[in-house]
Amino acid sequence: MKLVLLIAALGFSAHALANSCGEILSHSMPQLRSKETVDLCDAYQGKTLLIVNTASKCGFTPQFKALQALQEKYQDKGLVVLGFPSDDFMQEYDDEEKTAEVCYINYGVKFPMFATTAVRGKDVNPVFKALIAKTGEKPSWNFNKYLVSADEKTVKHFGSKTAPDDAAFVKEVEAMLQP
Repeated sequence: MKLVLLIAALGFSAHALANSCGEILSHSMPQLRSKETVDLCDAYQGKTLLIVNTASKCGFTPQFKALQALQEKYQDKGLVVLGFPSDDFMQEYDDEEKTAEVCYINYGVKFPMFATTAVRGKDVNPVFKALIAKTGEKPSWNFNKYLVSADEKTVKHFGSKTAPDDAAFVKEVEAMLQP
């Protein structure tokens, strides 16, 4: 009987380790304009991620179009763009319906967007807390970008002024997508 329990425990441990994620993906986050949450580990494990803090009323808001184009161009190679609206810089709507309208209707966003959340400060969400810990860089404004390797071991930070279609940035994305 002890042997059966030991084998079962070892099997469970191996399965748990195989499906484990790092500090960035080991969370569930609520979706934008939804009561549903997404288990980030289940949904995005093994993908190269571009995680962006967004805002609907910012001079950088037009970057949504280039972010969507990047998602479409590289999704078959494993890239997933994840958007996290934030009002940390006072440029996001209080009403998530308006935020969703800007993202989905005005800019045609189809990549995953999450509920409005803090991306810095004492109430920072756990995803951004992990990103900041890995890079030493907290968002200094809207549309900061964190490029995360599929194994979560490499994280590169890019500021708001780095456009998603900037040639040097795209080269970084392509390099991160290489096996």
